[in-house]
Amino acid sequence: MWRKVLWVAMPLALASLAFTVYRCIPFTEEDLSSEDRLWALYEQWRSHHTVSRDLDEKLRRFNVFKQNMKFIDEFNKKDEPYKLKLNAFADLTNQEFLDLYAGSKIEHHRIHRGEKPEGEFKHGHIDIYKLPASVDWRTQGAVTPVKDQRQCGSCWAFSVIAAVEGINQIVTRELISLSEQELVDCNTGNSGCNGGWMDKAFEFIKNVGGITTEATYPYTGWQGPCNASQVNKPVVTIDGYEDVPSNNETALQQAVANQPVSVAIDASGRDFQFYSEGVFTGSCGTNLDHAVAVVGYGVTQDGTKYWIVKNSWGTNWGEQGYIRMERGIPKKEGTCGIAMSPSYPTKTSPNPSNESAKDEL
Repeated sequence: MWRKVLWVAMPLALASLAFTVYRCIPFTEEDLSSEDRLWALYEQWRSHHTVSRDLDEKLRRFNVFKQNMKFIDEFNKKDEPYKLKLNAFADLTNQEFLDLYAGSKIEHHRIHRGEKPEGEFKHGHIDIYKLPASVDWRTQGAVTPVKDQRQCGSCWAFSVIAAVEGINQIVTRELISLSEQELVDCNTGNSGCNGGWMDKAFEFIKNVGGITTEATYPYTGWQGPCNASQVNKPVVTIDGYEDVPSNNETALQQAVANQPVSVAIDASGRDFQFYSEGVFTGSCGTNLDHAVAVVGYGVTQDGTKYWIVKNSWGTNWGEQGYIRMERGIPKKEGTCGIAMSPSYPTKTSPNPSNESAKDEL
């Protein structure tokens, strides 16, 4: 009898703290109805994704894993334009996942956002009908590899750094991986691993004269004391930042056609937790709890428009760390609120010479 084969993403070896190589372990429909098979599968998954647990905790986690596995199997039987998979978050409840990875409290920082009238931003004059049908800044060399924020609510820093890395490459033709940790430790206007707002981070980078490299000030996954000596070694500068008009996907497209853009989204859905591939059209709200970067847009062969979004949960999540989110929907806020609060850094000239910092690249 033909059996539908499902897949679990499993790591083979840890290449670094931020990048992992994965293989797929097949499992069948029969596994879903056998406690022994489910337990064996969970033990395989746990050995690669978690630390040792006592028996009571393992039993509790196994029950969460089992429910998530069944949820994913049932969803993937539907005729939806995207799929789910068991990933590194598979033994977390949705609430635990939100607390650890998507609980950055982005929304309450909106009081800092300066609203702009329609069209009053750098890219607002561009004729929408003259924009390219698709843009992918990854293919233009303006996007660094996907990074991993780990269990720290520092998504705002990763969103900002992706946007700054992008505009710097566009202006200077040099792609430099920059330091999220400098923002986590030193940007006192935000709250480190407890969340932050992208505009405040752009202000910080401008005010201190730039941002240093990831190699100089590497990511740790927790907030520590600010290393002032490294803050004094900026390698990349920006002139400032601008907000894209809120709730306007056309304006967002005008901006993304010219550079990567920081956005806030609602990542609270269970579908989002286990997203694997395809254009995400799932239900989600506008409670902005996670920050990401839009690095392009496109259209599928069947005509579905989408945004290319770079996340900061490592390469095991989604499409090698990315998600394609539906674009041009009737709701003015966009899918998961993606059009509510976009912003981007501005830069018009190459970086000033800073030989002491460049020596450490």
